[in-house]
Amino acid sequence: MTPEQQLLETWRQLSQTLQQEVLDFAQFLAERRNPEPAQSQSPTQPSSLGDRLQTIRDQIVESGMPLLTREEVEQEVRDRRGGYQE
Repeated sequence: MTPEQQLLETWRQLSQTLQQEVLDFAQFLAERRNPEPAQSQSPTQPSSLGDRLQTIRDQIVESGMPLLTREEVEQEVRDRRGGYQE
């Protein structure tokens, strides 16, 4: 089985969300290898990652779950880093 066939077979077994992540990663690798000029993407036009993050945020807000404050985010980062503080 070729690497392409292995990749496709594995990809088909993933959820739609994970399939999108694999696609995003492959596009990232392709762009990193052949970067486009910096002016090609408008600053007002969000990236696909930005679109996905905004969608996730919108879903959280719609669910009624409160968003973390800046301090809460910083505390969570510290906790995940074993209490590391700058």
